[in-house]
Amino acid sequence: MSRHSAEPHEHCDKCYNVHCQAPNQVSNSCMVIKCRKNCGATLHMCKQEEHQHLCPNETVPCLNAYYGCPLTMHRHRLGKHLEVCPASVVCCSQEWNRWPVSETDQTFYRNLSENPQTELHLDVAMALRDQEVLFRSIKMQHVFPELMMEDPAHRDTAGEVESPAQEAACSLDCGEFTANGCTSMKENELSQEERDALATCRDVESIQNYSSWEKIFTKEMDGCKQTVKNLNQKEEKGKEKEEKESSNCQREKRDSHLNHEDAASASAAASAAAAASSMDGATGLAPWQDGVLERLGKEVNIAEYNMYLVHNGTMLINFGQLAACTPREKDFVYGNLEPIEVKTIRTFSVPTSYRAKRSHLKDPTRKAKTTHQSVDTADLGVSIEDLPKCDEVSATLLCSLEKEMKGHLISESSGVDGLYVDIGTQTYNFSSAPFKTDASLADVMADKPLGLHVHVETEPVTRRHNKSSSAFSYMCGHFFRRDEYRSHFRNVHSDIQSSLSGWLQQRCPLAYLGCTFTQTRLCPAGQQATIKFCQNVSSFVLQPHVASPLCEDKKISPQRNGTYNLDPLTRLPLEILQHIAGYLDSFTLSQLAQVSHLMREVCATLLQERGMVFLKWEKKTYSHGGSSSFSVFQVWQFSSLFSSVDRWSFSNMPSMSDHLKTCAFYQREDRTEPVVLACLGEVRDKTPQGCVAG
Repeated sequence: MSRHSAEPHEHCDKCYNVHCQAPNQVSNSCMVIKCRKNCGATLHMCKQEEHQHLCPNETVPCLNAYYGCPLTMHRHRLGKHLEVCPASVVCCSQEWNRWPVSETDQTFYRNLSENPQTELHLDVAMALRDQEVLFRSIKMQHVFPELMMEDPAHRDTAGEVESPAQEAACSLDCGEFTANGCTSMKENELSQEERDALATCRDVESIQNYSSWEKIFTKEMDGCKQTVKNLNQKEEKGKEKEEKESSNCQREKRDSHLNHEDAASASAAASAAAAASSMDGATGLAPWQDGVLERLGKEVNIAEYNMYLVHNGTMLINFGQLAACTPREKDFVYGNLEPIEVKTIRTFSVPTSYRAKRSHLKDPTRKAKTTHQSVDTADLGVSIEDLPKCDEVSATLLCSLEKEMKGHLISESSGVDGLYVDIGTQTYNFSSAPFKTDASLADVMADKPLGLHVHVETEPVTRRHNKSSSAFSYMCGHFFRRDEYRSHFRNVHSDIQSSLSGWLQQRCPLAYLGCTFTQTRLCPAGQQATIKFCQNVSSFVLQPHVASPLCEDKKISPQRNGTYNLDPLTRLPLEILQHIAGYLDSFTLSQLAQVSHLMREVCATLLQERGMVFLKWEKKTYSHGGSSSFSVFQVWQFSSLFSSVDRWSFSNMPSMSDHLKTCAFYQREDRTEPVVLACLGEVRDKTPQGCVAG
């Protein structure tokens, strides 16, 4: 309990009696008073400042003052205010799935793409919105990494590494090493005719044998390069050692002219330094010291020796203590051996307690015979230019759907056992390839005609669906005040979105054949309005029916006698405009604020009562590389909530049967010959039981 008086009052700290009659003593107690805010509390005077933190009638800022709410109120009204607080914002987290269109439904969606009437077809308008979000979320680099443009920075780095000077030095080193005893590669170099014959040869065994030998020669060539590099480093170390010895000799000659005592002390210091260097260089275990592996093999066991090689292998190779490859005279692997086929030898006996899986119960000896065969598009006898181009949208959505439904791509490589891997490769030929590094599917389709490639029906998200990594899961994501969220979820998601297929809108029964006819069955009861999908806010809105505009035949002239010819609504006083704006919903206020500066000022007076406030955050990066986020300013806006619809009624629309009479996809089939019904003969053969002949 905090004490703000000059001297603490021992009695006041423990007194909770409203009718306290303790005498007023400066060091022990003080007088009893009542709260100045008329909350009814009785307390000692020394606790008055402490009571301000608990008094229900104390004026305090809103609990969300840090998040932008500017209102102040009595403390007992804080809880009630949170329901209508402009800073108490709720994000709608309603989610649904929308899958790509299959090949069997192309007719219907092709007809919709040719004439997408988004004003009449609410499901099509919402599907186009979800498709736009989907195209922006799919990155081409994640789906087709082999079809991306080469990064210029990476190309420059590769050019620096493989410069002509380094290639010449490498060829010089390889030539020197070849002259010292290795087989020259120029002697076995193939002619151009032999290379062409080998490239066009379809003999699988020859190709496998060539690949095996190529791997062996590549490994030996890398080892030769590293050995030559180590020899050059040793020569440089020898030259440095000779220079040090010559400098030491000159220093000794210069020091010989000193007196005997200085010479004795210098020799003693030199011997001590030599002993120290001997301790560091002859007995140390650093990777750069000569003979470290010999000393390590004598002092430690084999386990510690191997661990030392694992951790310091790179440094040992760099300092020439360990060879990067086995010399040819010591090579026992590639010396006189030819490439042979690797065979799996199973000598492991399965224990009796082992419970094998169903996939492991197959007999390995009865495995189907497989052959290594390279399949190429050249087998088709058609040139690559004549092959049809793949559609970017269909191929991208198919690859994303494979990963979504199966967890991996169909052409993904899979391991058979510890030695063999089944490699699957799927190539695509796009007219817009190669793609940019940060390109999305929306960027690729920016200059192409828009089509509908996702279903108009939605599917609810279930627990077995991994929505965190799904590209086909969508979220509403709109922000509302806490008192507006209930009306939004009931009207938009429960009434409209879930009833688009059949209740709110009804499509022709022959839609699977390609008919795009639809009609609205339900409308808001008691309101002359219809439901529309607004592309600007990506949400459903309520559009009222206006019989005739107020200024239907009037034209506003630019200027008349220096003043604008204002419409009748703008001529009204500000107080009346504010009163009229108080009856509008949040979505209408957000649209009215964009009409003129006057209407923007009128709507601004209702922000604290009807609007929302957000904090604008920005990321700041410091010189040391760290970063932090901080709020810059507050943003006030209205939500996309329309007037609440409590009841729905059927609209005066003709029956769907009237459309079927004139539907172009309805083909009537007249039957003139009788058709035998199923089980009709069995019914005739039955004799009625319980009937008495008269």
